[in-house]
Amino acid sequence: MRIGYLECFSGISGDMLLGALVDAGVPFSHLEETAAALNVGARLELRKVTRGGLAAAKVDVLTPDSAPSGQEHSHDNHPGHSHAPHRHLSAILKIIGSAPLSDAVRERSVRAFQLLGEAEAAIHSIPVEKVHFHEVGAVDTIVDIVCSAAGAEYLGVDRWLASALNVGSGTVVCQHGTLPVPAPATLALLGDAPVYAAGPPMERVTPTGAVLLRMLDVRYGPLPAMRVAATGYGAGGRETPGEPNLLRLLVGKETADAGTDSIAVIETVIDDSSPQVIAYVSEKLLEAGAWDVYRVAVQMKKGRTGVQLTVLSSPDRLPLLRDLLFRETTTIGLRWRLENKVALRREFLKVETPWGAVSIKIARLPSGEVANASPEYEDCRAIAADNSIPLKQVMEAAMQAYAATKESR
Repeated sequence: MRIGYLECFSGISGDMLLGALVDAGVPFSHLEETAAALNVGARLELRKVTRGGLAAAKVDVLTPDSAPSGQEHSHDNHPGHSHAPHRHLSAILKIIGSAPLSDAVRERSVRAFQLLGEAEAAIHSIPVEKVHFHEVGAVDTIVDIVCSAAGAEYLGVDRWLASALNVGSGTVVCQHGTLPVPAPATLALLGDAPVYAAGPPMERVTPTGAVLLRMLDVRYGPLPAMRVAATGYGAGGRETPGEPNLLRLLVGKETADAGTDSIAVIETVIDDSSPQVIAYVSEKLLEAGAWDVYRVAVQMKKGRTGVQLTVLSSPDRLPLLRDLLFRETTTIGLRWRLENKVALRREFLKVETPWGAVSIKIARLPSGEVANASPEYEDCRAIAADNSIPLKQVMEAAMQAYAATKESR
């Protein structure tokens, strides 16, 4: 699996991510072409700068009314913010929808602005359709988001991870006046991401940076075991004394023995809830990011029969899933622990059956040897239902096709 790991020791903003992507190997021309495709009168400028003595890439978005390169902007951690007219979400989505972009880049970019709109609407208690995108709706931020999506696609990263976020401290001046750092929109977008504040007072995670993390479905945790193939440093606008104002990006593949990871285990026992509620809660937990949810009947005190509900997830999802359990069930207490998990490397192979394609999930040992292979249930179920044939017949046909594929290699 190809991993992108963001080290956010000085936060993250749109220009910092663009710089890190270019420094890690994304051709600058690819981002220039993406910016031009938006047809919003913007162009990109690439400079080599130093931050804290370290060389880094600095990418600015320039428009006819941009500030000169190097001039600081008070809201985003980079210069050159456009003072374009305010835009509604529909106008921004129209710009993205009409540009010649790949489906993946368009979908990620649209999702990013929808998240921004929802955050602003919630903060100001207005419908999302009435949100005026001020700084986050400026031309340069549209370019930041779409070009970041294009750069991420170019790198071919399967999974994005990040360190805890240094969000900064102090205040920031924006359209609504002087606000505390992190700005309300930033906090809303970050959700339960791990944050801290260090260094001189300044805004280190901007709304744009926060929504880019959401757009990439970033998970938070320590640097995983990996073979680093590329490193990129993206610079922020300020030179901060005594520390590099940089975002570092590591790109590489999980090492063969990188199967050990942390897993959160949450358990609670419930004896006063209906089976329907328990089933509903299990579905909600999975939708909220749990890896697995299972139920076991248990005998409790006074002869009562209860259900032990066990939830498995990544450690960063623990607060969200814990709160969901308290909100949706009748439990008044639960326990949780962190354990080590060993997982085999997995890959997928499409095979053809007489009724259509089925994905085969293949698990490999660290040596590369296939330990197990099985057809994907959802593929087989859909074929069985569409063709009115037994599910087991589809699964057997898929495994026969897989065996034939192995023999032909």
